Amino acid sequence: MAIRDFCPNGCAWCRVFFLPQWQVLFFISICFPFAISQIRYSIPEEMTKGSIIGNVAQDLGLDLKRLRAGRARIVTGESTQYAELKTDKGILVVSERIDREQLCGDITPCSFSFEIILENPIELHQVTVEIIDVNDNSPAFEKNKISFEISESATPGSSFALESAYDADVELNSLQNYILTRNDYFVLKQQLNPDGSRYVEMVLDKALDREEHPHLSLKLIAVDGGNPQRSGSVNIDITVLDANDNAPVFNQTVYKASVMENAPKGTYITTVNATDADSGSNGHLIFSFSDLKEHSRDIFSIDENTGLVFVLGNIDFEKDKRFEIRVKATDRGGLTSTSKLVIEIMDVNDNAPVINIMSLSSPLSEDAPPGTTIAVINIKDSDSGRNGQVTCSIDRNLPFSIKSSLSNYYNLITDAFLDRETQSEYNITVTATDSGSPALSSSTTLLLKVSDVNDNAPVFDRNSYSTHVPENNAPGLSIYSVTARDLDWNQNSRVSYFLEDTYIGGAPISSCVSINSENGVLHAVRSFDYEQIKQLSFVVKAQDGGSPPLSSNVTMTIIIQDQNDNAPQVLYPVQSGASVVAEIVPRSADVGYLVTKVVAVDVDSGQNAWLSYKLQKATDRALFEVGLQNGEIRTVRQVTDKDAVKQRLTVVVEDNGQPSRSATVNVNVAVADSFPEVLSEFTDFTHDKEYNDNLTFYLVLALAVVSFLFIVSIIAILSVKCYRWRRERMYYKSGANLPVIPYYPPLYADVGGTGTLQHVYNYEVCRTTDSRKSDLKYVRPCSESIISLDTSGTQTLPHAQREKLTDADFDDQQKPPSADWRFTQNQRPGPSGAAATPEVAVGTRPWPNPPTEAEQLQALMAAANEVSEATNTLQPGTMGLSTRYSPQFTLQHVPDYRQNVYIPGSTATLTSNPQQPQQALPPPQASATQAEPPKAAQTPASKKKSTKKEKK
Repeated sequence: MAIRDFCPNGCAWCRVFFLPQWQVLFFISICFPFAISQIRYSIPEEMTKGSIIGNVAQDLGLDLKRLRAGRARIVTGESTQYAELKTDKGILVVSERIDREQLCGDITPCSFSFEIILENPIELHQVTVEIIDVNDNSPAFEKNKISFEISESATPGSSFALESAYDADVELNSLQNYILTRNDYFVLKQQLNPDGSRYVEMVLDKALDREEHPHLSLKLIAVDGGNPQRSGSVNIDITVLDANDNAPVFNQTVYKASVMENAPKGTYITTVNATDADSGSNGHLIFSFSDLKEHSRDIFSIDENTGLVFVLGNIDFEKDKRFEIRVKATDRGGLTSTSKLVIEIMDVNDNAPVINIMSLSSPLSEDAPPGTTIAVINIKDSDSGRNGQVTCSIDRNLPFSIKSSLSNYYNLITDAFLDRETQSEYNITVTATDSGSPALSSSTTLLLKVSDVNDNAPVFDRNSYSTHVPENNAPGLSIYSVTARDLDWNQNSRVSYFLEDTYIGGAPISSCVSINSENGVLHAVRSFDYEQIKQLSFVVKAQDGGSPPLSSNVTMTIIIQDQNDNAPQVLYPVQSGASVVAEIVPRSADVGYLVTKVVAVDVDSGQNAWLSYKLQKATDRALFEVGLQNGEIRTVRQVTDKDAVKQRLTVVVEDNGQPSRSATVNVNVAVADSFPEVLSEFTDFTHDKEYNDNLTFYLVLALAVVSFLFIVSIIAILSVKCYRWRRERMYYKSGANLPVIPYYPPLYADVGGTGTLQHVYNYEVCRTTDSRKSDLKYVRPCSESIISLDTSGTQTLPHAQREKLTDADFDDQQKPPSADWRFTQNQRPGPSGAAATPEVAVGTRPWPNPPTEAEQLQALMAAANEVSEATNTLQPGTMGLSTRYSPQFTLQHVPDYRQNVYIPGSTATLTSNPQQPQQALPPPQASATQAEPPKAAQTPASKKKSTKKEKK
């Protein structure tokens, strides 16, 4: 049978009854933010350890996983723990021997309570275990023997109070009946006390006859109602005395008194009074307590002569709230009479409330919503009435409140959202005060720590940052340091710095600057150029290490400061090497005549771009001046006929930077009145070529490369030649005769004496820092004996005769060179069209025009190309000759024409020693010993002529 009721405040109870011996009370509350239920079990006492009390998990509807995850445990406070919770099975078992009499004494029903606490979320289940009495105690008398002295004159109907037996069991197992052994004089009369206990009197049924029976022995048996039944007995010895026919009589049947608990020893309680009609010794009464329980014997005392009742020991209201004591008056004749004394104990507020923390959730997340349960508190006060009424309170300045859930249970909950950044922990003092007078209180302090939640984004110490960086900085330069702080704690406050994706000039910001993610230091990734980028504006993001992370942004501006790293650039007059540009000044020009204006710009900014103009060099300094600020070239004086027609001015343009940079420009001025006059003067105007530093560097580099390639070629040729020579020696020794194809060099002729000769010349180039002072010097060949050729040029044999040539016809040594191939003084190399003319004697006047820079560079590159081609065309056994002479034509049939070797870029010529004997190969025929001489480096102008000669 199940009964479910709902209380007005929304709580529901459910009571379920099982077997008669087992009762379960199930109580569920939904009034509060955590689960609270109450369950009740009934078990017999004296159960063995490990005996099952009940299945808590099943009765409460809890899963075994929930018991383990919630760390279910039993809280008993200061009392003995008689039960144990098996979380793996969800059952309660007996952990200690349970003696109902020891636990509760006479109190019925007897039970003990404890709480089962679960966490996450907090659940509180109160369990009450009722102990069912077992008939394990027999009725017992305090004394083994009761003695009476009864006068024989005692009238029938006289009663004699007997000592009551005590049975520690309760209800049916307690004392139920008394039995007196059979006799002729006495019968047993049983009475009930208001508390349900029994007391017995022995009533005289027949007058005693001392003469017949002076002594009687009886036995009083006390029987309980248990199964099996238990009993106890006491012997009654009766001595028959002489007549005392009046028994004592109390003036009240029930005496009532009250006393405060904790009353000091000797405190007067009340007085009992009785009278006896007899006189003499039979009328003298003695007062005593009858049937006084064991624990009460040390609390009260009675004066046996006067009947005054006093306090003997400590009175504790929490243990006994009321005492009922039988008072007996006995005369000398043995007649007795009894009365009841009821003593009420008045409570005193002598117990302060006891605070027990059942559960505490610490640390608590700072984002816990209001109404979150922090702790469950149990408060007990052993006093009663107002002295036991307890109120619980905390400091009102804290964001917490305390509410009562069940009787003596309180919940500590949050009233508002917590902020760890404002306060990271709270000392909550819980005070419990009773309503006694004076009131007693107790307190305990709870330490609640607030755990951090990532609810604060990093905050920069500024709204924006700005710094200046000079251009041309070194890569890796530390530019600036940004700092952001996060009010959170631990990992949530660890700030990392990043650059937001931003593009500047089409390039990502990461190609310009980088940031240290740990300390926020900005570094330059590359060198900045003010002329390209004047300002960098990007966003720096600070992100914490929380989950999810929070971030904030700040704008960082880097202003590039200009440095004087650009020289001025002259826009006008335009400097061109192809033609000469001259400004015309009429001879009638007055003072201050504007000749021209030098226009220059500087890509720098500020004072680095302020330009000033100065006249550095002039043909006639007294004739012209340059405006310092505007670059205007004006006449200083009147132009006269004596002034030269050709005037050359060098103007220096200088900026205002530190250090300053400058540029120069040459201005050609013609002082003439007509254009033809200027044209005639400037036709043969020899102007110096301005060479810049870069071109000079490239020329020197080209010379070095050509020299290196030439040396490598010489080494390669010598190596191949040595290898060939060794093979020839082997062929000679073996007597091998290979087929020979004679070699006939073509005839060379200088048409008109103006073509470029097929010879190698040395050029000595002298370069200075001032390009206008450079010079080119022709060097005569070191040896005129270069190649040998028949002067007639007609000694060519037909093919049939060449086949008949034998090795014996070859000369052992090379013939002396022909005079036709000797260089004359008029065969000087030079630029295209620089050959001797009829008007000028050969070798008697300098070149009409010096070689231009392009022609000099072209001559050097041609020499390098020929050396490279000669090196690349070297093949084993052919020495780089045409394929029409291979493979039959070998090295042994080729005369050695490499007596003079020219090294480009050097004035030295490697000449073979004519005194040194040379290994000559046996020529096939004397007329066939002439070979084609090596070709000299050709100029672009001479390539056409050489091509025509080859065609002829």
